[in-house]
Amino acid sequence: MTNIRLDAASEPRVGEELPLDALNAYLQAQIPHFGQIQKVGQFGGGYSNLTYLLQTENRAYVLRRPPFGAKDIKKGHDMAREYQILSTLSQAGYHKIPQTVLCCEDESILGCPFYLMEKVEGVILRGKMGHKLSIPAEQMRQLSYSLIDALVELHGIDIVKTGLIQIGKPEGYIQRQVEGWSKRYEAAQTDDIPQMLELATWLQQHLPTEGRPSLIHNDFKYDNAILHPDTLEIIALLDWEMSTVGDPLMDLGTCLSYWCEASDSDFEKTFNVSWLSGNLTRQEIAAYYQDKSGRDTSNILYFYVFGLFKNAVIMQQIYSRYKKGYTKDERFAMLIWGVQELSKKAVHALEQGKL
Repeated sequence: MTNIRLDAASEPRVGEELPLDALNAYLQAQIPHFGQIQKVGQFGGGYSNLTYLLQTENRAYVLRRPPFGAKDIKKGHDMAREYQILSTLSQAGYHKIPQTVLCCEDESILGCPFYLMEKVEGVILRGKMGHKLSIPAEQMRQLSYSLIDALVELHGIDIVKTGLIQIGKPEGYIQRQVEGWSKRYEAAQTDDIPQMLELATWLQQHLPTEGRPSLIHNDFKYDNAILHPDTLEIIALLDWEMSTVGDPLMDLGTCLSYWCEASDSDFEKTFNVSWLSGNLTRQEIAAYYQDKSGRDTSNILYFYVFGLFKNAVIMQQIYSRYKKGYTKDERFAMLIWGVQELSKKAVHALEQGKL
């Protein structure tokens, strides 16, 4: 595995730097023996909440804050909520997460709430790495099994005993999600993309019966998993900002919507390494999840299509912020094309009747 490097941070993007004087003063007052921040980096993966590496004399921390210009989209960027979910999971004995350090809701420090957690050293298989990786097919296949095992384990957590039931309202979750994401698309729409309206209508007209609720991550994919650099064992899961309680097939559907295969477009392959030789197919994942969890996945097409629709809406929201000038990140300029691609793919899946 010599071609796989530990996940590293780069220089913060222009316009997304942290105010170090204020941050140093605050953290020194809150954390005993914190010391001085000697280096700041920014992790480049992801398109939502911003993630920074803070290196002091003795320790590395990770800071999470909302993206710039996102005050109109508060639910997906609630730092206190994400911090509380991680803390509750830790107290319940779930260890595939970074340990939280503190949460700050005083916006005078960074201009927004943020939280701090430990830095977990490991490998993250980001989509842009796909063409550079040479993981043996047998190991890649085992890793894809392990990822779904981790999802099944997550869905098996007792949400009542842990108190996680309080982070959401499972009754009517699917309908609220369909209606909510449809409204978010309308609010962020910049271009005429008829497939998006077609999907919103179809999803509303074909609402399925809800299954037994569980904790759901809502952004479950390879590049939100930290792997041991030698064994590629999953040691931590990241990006819990959209987690809640609801039908776990919504989580599986989102996972499948990220899961590109060898025949999928080059655009999709930039977001996941699931197209590499050895990975399970989307259909194999659905079957394996059903076998391991005992949950019926015969209607998984609905949840897959919703996942594609939701991802397209997220891209639309980010593109809208870029177009309004709230962020200068040039990666966002091409996301409107992504909205078109994913919505066409979802319509095609419905026409074909398969994943």
